[in-house]
Amino acid sequence: MSGLLDCLDARRSVPAKQLGAPGPDDATLLRMLQSAVRVPDHGKRVPFRFLRIAGDARIALGERLAAITRSRDPAAADAVIEKDRRRFAHAPMVLAVIARLGPDENIPESERFSTACCVCFALLQAAQGCGFGAQWLTGWPAYDPEVLRLLGLADDERITGFIHVGTPKLDAPERERPDPDALLQDWTPPA
Repeated sequence: MSGLLDCLDARRSVPAKQLGAPGPDDATLLRMLQSAVRVPDHGKRVPFRFLRIAGDARIALGERLAAITRSRDPAAADAVIEKDRRRFAHAPMVLAVIARLGPDENIPESERFSTACCVCFALLQAAQGCGFGAQWLTGWPAYDPEVLRLLGLADDERITGFIHVGTPKLDAPERERPDPDALLQDWTPPA
């Protein structure tokens, strides 16, 4: 048990800008996904799917994001345009985790979205377990209707996160973590 807890305690995000090649090959990616899908899933709905953005597709998506930004704000600073152009260019692979939220009479949408969020976190852990670095990002593209259409999402789907995966260019520093004892309360019944 301590080995598992040590692994959880060692988890940290590596900034996408600090991720380079190589990324996971197909077999390693499928192994990572095998672990990532082992999440709580009320009703066994599997309310998520994955969209891999890799290779030249990352660059093409960045060009489209830059064009969207420029069309919406012709006065946008060059730095803003360049940030959008490079948004998906650093890590060799980005996985969009997509929540599937169609009608369901039994399982609330919030629970199904939470399941997809758990997949994002499990994917971060799986990437690190396979020797890669990863970062869970969203940003405006995760919420933009034009981008969602561009990525082929259905009307009842949402981006839960873009998981950037690659080889860390440097060791991610540890950051201060919350004190669990300060966050824990005991509930007592009212008198």
